[in-house]
Amino acid sequence: MKVYKSEKIRNISVLGHSGCGKTNLLETIAHAANVNKIPKLSNNVQMTYSMGLMPVEYEGFKFNFLDTPGYTDFSGDMVSALSASDAAIIVIDATDPVQVGTEKALELTEGIPKIMFINKIDNEKARYKDVIEMLNNKFENKIVPMISPEFKDGKFVKLHNVFENYEGLDEEFRIQAKQAYDALMELIAETDDNYLEKFFEGEELTEDEIRNGITIGIKRGDIIPVISGSTINNIGTAEILASLENYIDPSYTDIDSPFKGTVFKTFIDPFIGKISYIKITQGSISKDTELFNFRTSNKEKISNIYTIRGGELIELEKAYAGDIIVVTKVTGLATGDTISTQRDGEADFEIVFPKPQIYYAVSPKNKNDEDKMANVISRLVGEDPTLDYFRNIETNQALIGGQGELHIKTLINKMKDKFGLDVDLNDLKVAYRETIKGSSDVEGKHKKQSGGHGQYGHVKIRFSRSDDEFDFSEELFGGSVPKSYVPAVEKGLKDSMLKGVLAGYPVTNIKAVLYDGSYHDVDSSEMAFKMAASIAFKKGMEEAKPVLLEPVMKLTITIPEEYMGDVMGDMNKRRGKILGMESNGKGKQILEALAPQGETFKYAIDLRSMTQGRGYFEMEFDSYAEVPASASEKIIAEANK
Repeated sequence: MKVYKSEKIRNISVLGHSGCGKTNLLETIAHAANVNKIPKLSNNVQMTYSMGLMPVEYEGFKFNFLDTPGYTDFSGDMVSALSASDAAIIVIDATDPVQVGTEKALELTEGIPKIMFINKIDNEKARYKDVIEMLNNKFENKIVPMISPEFKDGKFVKLHNVFENYEGLDEEFRIQAKQAYDALMELIAETDDNYLEKFFEGEELTEDEIRNGITIGIKRGDIIPVISGSTINNIGTAEILASLENYIDPSYTDIDSPFKGTVFKTFIDPFIGKISYIKITQGSISKDTELFNFRTSNKEKISNIYTIRGGELIELEKAYAGDIIVVTKVTGLATGDTISTQRDGEADFEIVFPKPQIYYAVSPKNKNDEDKMANVISRLVGEDPTLDYFRNIETNQALIGGQGELHIKTLINKMKDKFGLDVDLNDLKVAYRETIKGSSDVEGKHKKQSGGHGQYGHVKIRFSRSDDEFDFSEELFGGSVPKSYVPAVEKGLKDSMLKGVLAGYPVTNIKAVLYDGSYHDVDSSEMAFKMAASIAFKKGMEEAKPVLLEPVMKLTITIPEEYMGDVMGDMNKRRGKILGMESNGKGKQILEALAPQGETFKYAIDLRSMTQGRGYFEMEFDSYAEVPASASEKIIAEANK
């Protein structure tokens, strides 16, 4: 493959709902550019679960197309692709305009130059006007149908370019075409004061001025071109390539400075090993280059640089700023890393990934595979930053978190297919705690005589509720308990707090005051006083109204307004509490709520069901709260089985 300078490179993400035709579009583009001879087109829904790179050389340009998954479970790959892109193409299915994946793509590309491609325009179920109305509602006057369809007797005839003569069109399409042209010229005029002056004076703009105005408008987000077509019949493909070539201006790149790049995607290939995608943000790179990783401060050797097409690595001699390269077997690289020929510097951009929406407990089917499972999942989490993996010490469960059920199940299948590891998914356990509501005044005496030295420890302790996790003090007088044994009493209480009296859960928020006791000159010992403290603790807990506590989570839920009633009603059923709500200014409401952790484990599934996939949330630990009596009895009974 040729070496391209920055001004001839375009990095384009392709987004849209699953089945809208993203992959077909790229196959058609590849065919148009003679990359493949026969496009692999299909009317069937093709599942894309991870980002793919397809470099295309066309008319002296290099287009790095990044194909992204359509399911929101894999939105991390959409975020990765967009972080490395100059612009996005959002593919919209004309037969079903408002799909969840479309809305997600529009949300993620806010502030990013974009082109809308209305696909399947020749399908008898196509609803072109509905798509345009949806886009106009979303973007107001920024939408410009640059390449629009003509219909006759309800059937698609051909495409019309906004710059073509519209006088020969049927009346309805002539009016639409004239309106589109006038709207475009006004938007172009607003990109430059000189253009605006000419526009108001009725002067025609030159071709170069029009092209420059469209380029500026798209870059600012003030112009969003709409191109119609049909991937299955290769309609609109050439128009897309021409628009990308003419109107997408790559971000400013510095080719003369030392090399710098950002790793925006990594994955493990079972045959090749680790593969890392890098967006070059500065300078240039050739093979056999030593680089520094800003995150680790380690030196990494890059033996070869590649691009990748259809799973095949294509070696490159050199690559310049703006390009996307692939490197292999550099194990020290992770997604988000910045690398440079210089040892120190600042990252050019940060990739912000969505947090996990759902967690499961994971365990190997073969108990001997515990270490293997930890190693495999850690490697896979390294590929996908939207996953999370850790062991909950309190519940002794290994937890895996992701964006949804499909995301987790895809991970489980990958573990089996790539690494031969079978695992089970289980529900999470709640990390309950125990505390007291009242107070108590008890004594604990440990006395044992078994020949020779005996054991003797005697304490009197007051217990009450504390705001701190554990508050211990002593008010001893007259040498009732020697000071040397006080630390043993404290240690005995701390050890006892690991297991409460109700259901064996850890105890918290306890105040203990050691105020009296007795000892024996010969038989007393640190161990004896630890045992005495343990006896006192159990009595003190039982007499001070012990209660069960549950973790309460704070949820920030983002939903379309029409689902507000259902979501609030559901939160009440979960023993949740609504803290407040506000608009995010983008047509959605942000709901703040508190809910018991045990009621939130499958919330991602239920929220998607309630909102038809349009709602999402973030969650963090807030506090512990008392479990209601009715629920507490069931939890205690279950724990004591």
